[in-house]
Amino acid sequence: MNVSARAERRRERSRKASAIPYKLLAIDLDGTLLDHNGDAHEEDVLAIKKLKACGVPVTIVTGRLYSGTHATAKLLGIVGPVGCADGSHIVNVQGNETLFHQGIRGRAARRLRACLERNDLVAFLFAEDAIVHDARGADYLPFVRTWSTDLRCARRITEHALWTSELGMTAVVALGAEADISRIVDDIHRDATESMQVATFPFRRESTQWGMVARAAGGSKATALAWIAEHYGVHVSETVCVGDWLNDLPMLSAGGRSFAMGHAPEEVKKAATDVLEHTSTTGGGIAEAISRAFPLSI
Repeated sequence: MNVSARAERRRERSRKASAIPYKLLAIDLDGTLLDHNGDAHEEDVLAIKKLKACGVPVTIVTGRLYSGTHATAKLLGIVGPVGCADGSHIVNVQGNETLFHQGIRGRAARRLRACLERNDLVAFLFAEDAIVHDARGADYLPFVRTWSTDLRCARRITEHALWTSELGMTAVVALGAEADISRIVDDIHRDATESMQVATFPFRRESTQWGMVARAAGGSKATALAWIAEHYGVHVSETVCVGDWLNDLPMLSAGGRSFAMGHAPEEVKKAATDVLEHTSTTGGGIAEAISRAFPLSI
């Protein structure tokens, strides 16, 4: 399909979406609501609170762990479920109660651990709402600390007790040169694919390094959106979502109406029904999405 045909299909989807009364807003955090300092713009916070005052529930669907999500949820006045770790963990903010969790455990965990031993890359273990790292990961802590406030240092990443956590591991992230990341992904695929999903990503937009994230099979931001929509008695076609990055693609494709931030990559913009003018630097992206999808709230 050529570029003009894709653009027309997106416009048609947007036209159809604009006629539907929406009943739930789901937002990403980093690069969407939050700027590079981790701060939310006042305009967006105010728009979200006004929407909630109109009776429309608002949720967060983020790559962060819950400990890195809780403060923003409180800032927005969210008391219901939020989706964390790209859909692997859903938590009720009121009471901090886990409602759903998919973890890598048992045989799959042992195989993944062995792959990390063989490939010897910088890695981070996400489990029980904490991030475990060893000395080699210290330089990356300013980046990963946005995902969780509970950081734990181990002598060696593959030796920590959380590998055998009863809940399983929420995710494992490895960082390195693109060739090294490709090698460990191939190793994981040879060893264990039936119970895990593995994705690669460029490490930050300006970096030449790459990353790999392994999570339990079956979960995504789209499944989290569907779970939360059902919780509120809403069909996923009645949801609005806003995101900016590659891990938002499933959610943007699943939502009834979806907005890509102005700075999002073209692949992300193409997956959304609408593209926003605002960026996380300027702020106002969430407010713009609300004004376009929920005009009665303003």
